[in-house]
Amino acid sequence: MVYIYKKIISGKPYYYLRMSKKINNKSVTKDIAYLGNDPQKIEKKLESIEKIYKKEIRKAYRNIKKFITSEYILNKIKEQKIKSNVYLEKNLLEEIESVKYHFNNYFLKENELTIREIYNNYLIEFAYNTTSIEGNTINLQEAVKLLNENITPKNKTLREIYDLQNTKKVFFNLLEKKKNINHKSIIEIHDNLLENIDNRTGYRFHDVRVFRSKFNTTPGKYVKSDMDILLNWYKKIKKELHPFVLASIFHQKFEKVHPFSDGNGRTGRMLVNIILMNHNYPPIIVRKKKRVDYLSSLSEGDNISLTKMDNKSFYKIIHFLGDELIINYWNNFLI
Repeated sequence: MVYIYKKIISGKPYYYLRMSKKINNKSVTKDIAYLGNDPQKIEKKLESIEKIYKKEIRKAYRNIKKFITSEYILNKIKEQKIKSNVYLEKNLLEEIESVKYHFNNYFLKENELTIREIYNNYLIEFAYNTTSIEGNTINLQEAVKLLNENITPKNKTLREIYDLQNTKKVFFNLLEKKKNINHKSIIEIHDNLLENIDNRTGYRFHDVRVFRSKFNTTPGKYVKSDMDILLNWYKKIKKELHPFVLASIFHQKFEKVHPFSDGNGRTGRMLVNIILMNHNYPPIIVRKKKRVDYLSSLSEGDNISLTKMDNKSFYKIIHFLGDELIINYWNNFLI
């Protein structure tokens, strides 16, 4: 396996083509070529050694392209010298802005059919992961056939099938028309996500307990008033916070209220995407395999009131979601 390795020497990046292979059941790595210190010139450097490592480079081409593109955009963002943010570490902030830059200046300028195709592929990944986090047992291959070819997986419940189909419908509706974050839009999104799954529409009036959680959700009789508090906070603070920080903290506070009888996680993650896309950032995926880290990150802010801001309490969820945005953007939106 070959990949590009970056070394930082005296604050400057230097790029190498590195090979890793197993010898006697031991992993051995070595640098096989120096690629310079300019991401734009890496491809030409690779062409000069491709005859020797053609098979390895071809096999790793997607990852190599991902590295070159993301590194080039990141360097452009670093040149802008973005102001620091109390909620985001500088390196992560720069990478988030790199994703936004590429999304708006490259991805959204592609052919409309190409954009639609990429969104569809993204949606399958998103729908599979966001429903799996809540216990849906349809696997990724089954999700592809269901959402692309309408082939129903065997031995799965109608609830699981509608779960994925509803997610697709809601997401593409959001692409066609931006939505503000308010009572009406939140309830509408939730009810559409739970269509044919749960007939309890609107905010709940009864108490609920989140299994294995360490926090108390808002009592049923106070859900509407707590959502009023949350939305008033959102309106007041949204111009002061970085959009990604806003989306992350809103998500944590929304999940703390837990305003619905079911579907709070799926609705919350869709709301994160609405906030991001309303501010020209790409949508995010929270991966099923990161479920434990995700829930742990959310729990850090459980004891903070709906109007309080504490960067220590929200550090984990902001940085967790930041990492998920970056990883999944380059995996899904690089053409």
